[in-house]
Amino acid sequence: MKQVARLCTYNVHACVGRDGRYRPERIAEVLAGIDADIVALQEVEIRGDDGSDLLESLAQHTGLAPVAGPVLLRGQYRFGNALLARFPVKKVIRHDLSWSNREPRDVIDAFFECDNGILRVMATHLGLRPIERREQVLKLLAHLEARHADAVVLMGDLNEWLLWGRPLRWLRRHFTATPDIRTFPARKPLFPLDQIWVEPGRALLSMEAVRSPAIVEASDHLPLVAEVACNPDSVTQPQPIWSR
Repeated sequence: MKQVARLCTYNVHACVGRDGRYRPERIAEVLAGIDADIVALQEVEIRGDDGSDLLESLAQHTGLAPVAGPVLLRGQYRFGNALLARFPVKKVIRHDLSWSNREPRDVIDAFFECDNGILRVMATHLGLRPIERREQVLKLLAHLEARHADAVVLMGDLNEWLLWGRPLRWLRRHFTATPDIRTFPARKPLFPLDQIWVEPGRALLSMEAVRSPAIVEASDHLPLVAEVACNPDSVTQPQPIWSR
């Protein structure tokens, strides 16, 4: 096992690329190239009526174990969030974040055993309306009150980019800060919709959006990758001061 975890959040757009074609093999190749220990996926199809299972296929291609978090039915498929993980999973909880009559949303709350600590990863995809996201962030913060891990990560497509908006101000108050990295749209990124927040802040060692011609074609989002210390007490190198 490792003391530093390589994490990735990636909205795969149901494996439909910029050319409008359904090509799951492109997503599999992107994930294999990133080689993350834990991947949070959004907009992923999970087990159709015909027996096909995109999540299981991606798990086999990457060698990572799948954790499914579907939130709705779309045609013959269950559809929603998922995790792929190299680390042993100690516990998984799913919290409902749905608001009013909007599209169902949830968060996968997973605890992983690393070489020198427990890493808690919360993976989600927040709603499209501002009032929806405000309520969802409040629910997330309530679940975050009990840490129960050496390091905690919240990552996913948060659909939030207004730095002065209440959701990001509330998250900054809890996590201090995180880099402002644009990930959408993939071809010419303008908005930091995909985010990784880490507690405590010193556990965040690096973060970047990964870009290549193949990645730009695979989805409408860029994957966001971070290096996180599983146990912040083991961090000896000076950490950058993140600002938004």
